[in-house]
This record gives sequence, structure tokens and C-alpha cells, in this order.
Amino acid sequence: MEFQNKNVLITGGSRGIGKAIALRLAAGGANIAVAAKTVEPHPKLDGTIYSAAEEIKKAGAGKVLPLQADIRYEESIQQAVEATVKEFGGIDILINNASAISLTPTEQTEAKRWDLMHGINVRGTFLVSKACIPHLKNAHNPHILNLSPPLNMDPRWFAPHLAYTMSKYGMSMVVFGLAEELKPHRIAANALWPKTTIATAAVENLLGGDFLIQRSRTPEIVADAAWYILQRPSHECSGNFFIDEEVLSAEGVNNFSKYAVNPNHKLMNDLFV
Repeated sequence: MEFQNKNVLITGGSRGIGKAIALRLAAGGANIAVAAKTVEPHPKLDGTIYSAAEEIKKAGAGKVLPLQADIRYEESIQQAVEATVKEFGGIDILINNASAISLTPTEQTEAKRWDLMHGINVRGTFLVSKACIPHLKNAHNPHILNLSPPLNMDPRWFAPHLAYTMSKYGMSMVVFGLAEELKPHRIAANALWPKTTIATAAVENLLGGDFLIQRSRTPEIVADAAWYILQRPSHECSGNFFIDEEVLSAEGVNNFSKYAVNPNHKLMNDLFV
């Protein structure tokens, strides 16, 4: 029970990678707060905060707290953080997973889509981190983990979808800055990103449908990588931009076939790697 008595807040934790991480940490005994917007079933999006909470509880979590939250709004963030602290007594780990995506060129990027991506990916990540820092300062081995890519100034990552790239790199810049800012408090800030595309609702509905899903890995590979990162000493492991496969390889995992949705198809690399 590596995470017994650890209090974890996960944004966007009702499905996909966020839920997979929640389930993995729950199996280690963690208390999990699932903060997400979905409270009613959606025809194209699997799961709600309540259905996710049920799964997480069955996985072995100490306590589970479903929280309706929209991290574009500071009041919603404060309410989620306060509810987590009230229920669990503190926060040891923050997973900034909530994210919005639109892979559009500049002329096709509407202002409302720009605002959504930057409101969630950058502003939301920054403000959730800010709200959690006072509680992380009181934790033993505190970690912030952002689901964001390595910072790479290659123009090919900017030209096709400038607005999205700026927003995801904004999340990574939060890691870059907080890792240094929070050193005196021994709070780790790291990023984690998949080497291949991951079978999530965003990939299926927005990027490539079943064609891309069949060439993706399951969210469990990211969850397993997070599992190892979050056990590392926070004062020794900060400011890193981890790739899931590299984390697992360092832990002695060499066979990744179990993570493939369809082992008969060649995997697709994710963006930014």
C-alpha cells in the first residue's frame, strides 16, 4: 500500500488518463479527490465524477471524493481544494490532468476555442497549483504532476496548431517555474507525457476515430509511469519532463505490448515527441 494515507487531488479525473491514474493510486491505498465537470452522462464522453468515484473506491482507495469543478473559475478551484482538505485533512499530491484540445491552424481557431484551451490548460493549471501549494507545504513527499509535454522549440510543433501548442507548453512552463520556486519547500513539480497516442475520448472524437485508437496504447501506461514518479523523493525528483515509456524502462519494464490497444498495428507517436 505505497500510497496509504496519501491525499490526491486529480483534475479531469472522471475518464481517460486522469481516471487511470486515480485507479492506480487507489490500488495503493490513496485517498482520491476527483475534480471534473461531468455530473450527467454524455453521449460521446464515458463516465461522470460519480461513476469514476465508484470505480476508484472498488480499486482500493481509502476515501473517494467526487467534486464537480470547472477550473476555469477561481471560485470553483477554491471550493474543490477546500472540500478536499476538509474531507482528507490535507493534500499530498496534485495531478493537473484537465485539458482541452483543438488542433486547428490559426485562421480556423475561434476565440472561444482559444479561451477554452488557455483557460483550462494554462490558467486552470496555474491556479489549481497555486491553491494547493499551502497544503503541499505541510505534506510529506509532496508532488505536483502535470500531464504536459517536454518543451521543444521545433517549429513543426507550432505551425499546424499554434494555439494548442502554446497552451500545452504553458502547462509545461508551470512545471519549469514551480520546480525552481518550490525547491525550498521540497515540493516536486514534474511533467509526464506519453510516447504514443493514448486511447482516450479526445483521440477518438477529435483526432482520428477508431483508426487512431487501434494504433494507440491504453491510459494504464501513463498511470503506471505516474505510480513510479510519485513515489520518488520530492526533494530529489523535480523539474523533469518525463516520457511514460522511459520511466517504465528505468524501472525495469521492457515489454510494453500489454498496453497496446491492438498489438497488430504499428503505434502512432504522440505530438511533441
